Amino acid sequence: MDYIKLIDKYYGNYPALREVLVTHSRQVADRALRIIDAHPEWTQSGQVDRAFVEEAAMLHDIGIIFCDAPKIYCRGKHAYIEHGYLGAELLRAEGYPKHALVAERHTGTGITIEQIIREELPIPERDYCPQSLEEKIICYADKFYSKSHLGEEVSIDKIKYNIWKYGSEAFNRWNALVELMGEAQR
Repeated sequence: MDYIKLIDKYYGNYPALREVLVTHSRQVADRALRIIDAHPEWTQSGQVDRAFVEEAAMLHDIGIIFCDAPKIYCRGKHAYIEHGYLGAELLRAEGYPKHALVAERHTGTGITIEQIIREELPIPERDYCPQSLEEKIICYADKFYSKSHLGEEVSIDKIKYNIWKYGSEAFNRWNALVELMGEAQR
C-alpha cells in the first residue's frame, strides 16, 4: 500500500491540512514502530504486522478532512469526534477494511456505546474501543502527539489529565495500554 498516494488523493488540494496530517501521523507511526521494536515477540508470534502498523498509523486520522476544526485547517461540516468513523468509511471504500478499524477505534482510549448514549455523541452507536494489539499500539501512540502543536510530545501528565476528563473507565483503559506497551512513564 502507498499511504502517501492515498493521502494525496484526498489532501492534495489542501497543503496546510496535509502537512498537519502527515506530520502528526508520522510522529504516531514512529512511536508505534519503536514500541513494536521493543517487543520483538509480537512480530515473531504473528500478533503484529510491522508494515501494517506503519500504514494504519499514517492513515488513522484520514477522516479529519470531513470535520470542522479551523485551528488545524479542517473546514468540513462534521464534529471533530466524527473523524474516526468517517475515516473508516473512506478507508473501507478504498478497500482497506483492516486499516478502517484502526481509524474507527483510535479516539481517546476508545469510545463505548454507553459513552455515546450518555454524552449524546454524534456518532453511530457501536463500540469504538481498540481490539487488536495493532489497534491498541496506534491508539496509545496517538495520545503523545497533538495536531495543534506539531513537533511537540504531550507530557504524560497532560495525557492523564486529558483522559481522566472522560471518566474512570477511559482512565482504566489508558492504564491497561500503558502496562501493555511497557514504556516507562515519567
